[in-house]
Amino acid sequence: MGIRIHPTAEVSEQAEIGDGTSIWHQAQVREGARIGRNCIIGKGSYVDAGVTLGDNVKVQNYVSIYHGVTLEDGVFCGPHCVFTNDKRPRAINPDGSLKAGDDWVVSETVVKRGAAIGANAVLVCGVTVGEWAMIGSGAVVSRDVPAYGLVYGNPARLHGFVCPCGERLEKEREEDEIVVLRCPQCGTTVSVSKSDWRKIE
Repeated sequence: MGIRIHPTAEVSEQAEIGDGTSIWHQAQVREGARIGRNCIIGKGSYVDAGVTLGDNVKVQNYVSIYHGVTLEDGVFCGPHCVFTNDKRPRAINPDGSLKAGDDWVVSETVVKRGAAIGANAVLVCGVTVGEWAMIGSGAVVSRDVPAYGLVYGNPARLHGFVCPCGERLEKEREEDEIVVLRCPQCGTTVSVSKSDWRKIE
C-alpha cells in the first residue's frame, strides 16, 4: 500500500514507518520512533524519539507523544491529547544552570490494545492504560486504568466499564472474585475483578 507522508511533515530517516501509514500536514516524527502499519498521524502531531506505536493506531491533530510512550495496536488518541514523560520536570538545576538531556529520568507510559483517549486528555507519565479502556475528554490521568475502564475528570476517576464496541457495560452477575458485565448493544460479556468493580465512583 505504501507510506504517505505529506510534504510539510518532518519525518526522520531513522524512524521506522509501517506500510499503509499516513503522516499528515506539519507532523513531526523523530529518530528511533517505530510506527506500525496502517496508522494515521494527524496534522501537527509530535512523535518523539524512541516512541513505539503498534498497527492501526489513530493519532488525531496536534497530539504530543513523548519519549517513553508505547501505544499498542488499535489505540485512538483524540485531538490535542498529551503524554508526559517526566514526573519532576525542571528547566534548570538548583544552581541555575540549564538542565541537560541526560540528567532526568524517563517514566514510561503504556496504552494497551484498543484503548481510546479523548480530546485534550493528559496522561501523567508512569501509568498503564488497560486494553479497550476509554478516557474522557479533558481527563488528567495520574494512575493506572483497568482494562475496559471508563475514566474521566481531573483527576480521572473510574466511573464504569465499556465494551470494545464503545457502549457502557452493565452488571450481569458475580462469580467468586469477578464481576461479569454484558454489553446491552452487542451482547459481549467481559469479566472484571471485584477489586476494580469496587473502585467505581
